[in-house]
Amino acid sequence: MMKSTHAILLAALLASASPLAAQEKTISTGPVPAWVQESEPLPVPEDASGMFFLRRQDTQVHFDDHGQWNFNAQHLAILHPQALQAGNLGIAWNPAAGDAVVHRVLVHRDGETIDVLEKTQFEILRREDQLEQAMLDGILTAVMRVPDLRVGDELELAWTAPAHDPTLEEQSFGVLFLADSAPPGRVRMSLTWEDGQKPNIQVPEGLREYTTQTSDRLLIAADNLPTRTMPKDAPPRYAFHRVAQFSDFESWREVSSTFDTLFDNASQLSASSSLKEEAARIARSYSTDKERAAAALELVQQQVRYIFVGLNGGNFTPATADETWERRYGDCKGKTALLLALLAEMDIDARAVLVNNSGGDDGLDGFLPNPGMFDHVLVQADFDGETYWLDGTLPAVVGMQTRPLFEYRWVLPLASEGSELVSREPEPLALPTEMGLYELDARDGFDVPARKTYTNVTRGPAGVLEYIQHSAMTADQIETSYRSNLTGGGEWDEITSVTYRYDKDTLASVLTISGVGPIDWDDDGDGARSLVLPGGGFSPPNRRRRSSEQDQTAPFYSPPSYSCHSTTLRLPRDTDLDNWGFNSTFDTMLFGRVYYRMMEKRDDMTIRMVRGSRNEVIEISPERAERDNGRIEQFDNSKANITYDPERTMNSWGNLSPVPAVYEFDWVSPAAPCLPEDLR
Repeated sequence: MMKSTHAILLAALLASASPLAAQEKTISTGPVPAWVQESEPLPVPEDASGMFFLRRQDTQVHFDDHGQWNFNAQHLAILHPQALQAGNLGIAWNPAAGDAVVHRVLVHRDGETIDVLEKTQFEILRREDQLEQAMLDGILTAVMRVPDLRVGDELELAWTAPAHDPTLEEQSFGVLFLADSAPPGRVRMSLTWEDGQKPNIQVPEGLREYTTQTSDRLLIAADNLPTRTMPKDAPPRYAFHRVAQFSDFESWREVSSTFDTLFDNASQLSASSSLKEEAARIARSYSTDKERAAAALELVQQQVRYIFVGLNGGNFTPATADETWERRYGDCKGKTALLLALLAEMDIDARAVLVNNSGGDDGLDGFLPNPGMFDHVLVQADFDGETYWLDGTLPAVVGMQTRPLFEYRWVLPLASEGSELVSREPEPLALPTEMGLYELDARDGFDVPARKTYTNVTRGPAGVLEYIQHSAMTADQIETSYRSNLTGGGEWDEITSVTYRYDKDTLASVLTISGVGPIDWDDDGDGARSLVLPGGGFSPPNRRRRSSEQDQTAPFYSPPSYSCHSTTLRLPRDTDLDNWGFNSTFDTMLFGRVYYRMMEKRDDMTIRMVRGSRNEVIEISPERAERDNGRIEQFDNSKANITYDPERTMNSWGNLSPVPAVYEFDWVSPAAPCLPEDLR
């Protein structure tokens, strides 16, 4: 938990090298634990094909008075040279929970069994393979390259490692899953428990036919498991159709209260804490609680760098506010505890909230209570009747927001008495996450390079990442980089300026490039010309249908998205506006997504175009999908074409709405006319 997607955003400029620090200790060897129940190997069929045949794979999760233990065993027959990679063994575990034990590494060849451990040992590495994402998790990895492995050999491996969390100790939780497309062979997954240690268990419909249960064991067993994919274009929750869950938590309220205690303890300040002085300074400097909260957030964002530290069980345990402030670095947990401490010192009510930044929270209300379903924590506070989200791991340009940067479906507020999951109903994005604004100045004529200005606007996590990258560069470095990369291509003969800014009001990363370059006019003969305006075309959506073996009742899903492009063309001076025309305007909705294009020509010798598209509904019924399948043929997938013919008078086409020029209107503002008026 808590290895946030923000780590990628906030550590974009960290060194990318990942050190491998060898440990002096070695992984231990020993017998298989008494609680392990292994299956018999499945014979290799004479017609076996593919990379390998899985004679057996046993996964057993065991619960006793000391916590949770994971046993893994695999016995595979190597059928193809590419499968020799299976000889590169890797066993990873958290040493804070205990030691891993290897039971056997064997190679079976022509009736002979070779004990690999007699001559080859594991090498123990502390592999911080996410250091470039500012993550230190302390996980140990035992690696071995099995020598002299050949096609036709059978490789057998078995090992056990502790899986209980040092913070939550005896409270276990997790999942067992079968792949949609598993390799041929025998698969056994089981949960076993000592008296009084049985967890809550939930088995999805897709696994029930393979599941049996006794008083001390749940077994999921399959030979040559058939492929079963989730329904095409279904919501993400349908991907869990082969995922069994287990948890010692009785409710989400219990998860909420457990973690509230952790954060409450971590946010308590010592009597001599220097944070008390910081809070007093902020309180004196601002007159309202909302302003003070914003200042406290900026302090945490600016003065404490992000590093995830999961060493010694820190994956769930927040560092204290004082510790985080003293060392001036912390992960989302430490920064949240620090922010809560500052707000509490100023008597501002706030709460920590567990969230999922990776998009894996769809259908979370149908899961057993499991803190591992969250990968991030931030702060909520209420001001003036509105709830604000405060994320200490983001750069300070992202202040308090009434809508979080990531699109959460379910969140879990932390409270001493516990809280249920809170649903956040999907709603259309308020602002485009992708915008392209083009000004093409062709006033000097068709055959003369045009003056061009292109502005790219990016919002959301991608916009924050772009800000992190560009804010670390000087204006001269930015301009030199883009001039070097773009000059001489098909678009630019010369770049005269490059500017960058981040608009805090709309969370927009704004890059503007100006210069000179050709316009790709088509010569239509007899002085006539035509041009496809950049950013103006639509491709028809794909039909929404599924193969017969898939669930036909599942809704069809499209993630929230919103794009907008606008182009203004200044027409050649020596032409007559009446001889200019353009093709169709556009306003329709298919599969819950609106498609809009508006074009206009003005007396100032300009043609203006705007094209916008936004998902209005992220899930639609199969019935609506089938109806819209029949409408695709009528979808106008033409590009935004303009034409000039000195021998013809051309009238405006379609129902027109005003389109502001890109240079006379702030298209970064919320008022940008990217959609039909009734949807703005």
